[in-house]
Amino acid sequence: MASTPRTVDILTGAFDLNQRRRFDVKNNDGAKVLSLFFKPITRADRKRATNLANSEEALEVSTQMLCLVAELEDGTKAFAAADAAKLQRELPETVLNDIELFLFGIGEAGTIEEAKKD
Repeated sequence: MASTPRTVDILTGAFDLNQRRRFDVKNNDGAKVLSLFFKPITRADRKRATNLANSEEALEVSTQMLCLVAELEDGTKAFAAADAAKLQRELPETVLNDIELFLFGIGEAGTIEEAKKD
């Protein structure tokens, strides 16, 4: 007799965590600098990013999340956790915001603060 699948198994089996979305980073002239790839964020990812940020502050957590989950086309990690400070210090905020908003799946009207609330 076949056993009935558990609810948790049905729910988690319905989503593909390996499907990636691509974000093309462009310079001020509109030329593509590189492409970043993102798998869906899980609650475990969010908890790890918050722990790495050692803060509940949304901007710190969102940049740590970027460093944690961003991949290059070949699937290798795009950043190390230690890169968060350099990204915040040496990248125009508008560029970092655009990448992080895409990462969190927030439209043009969204903000990093809204991402933190999700």
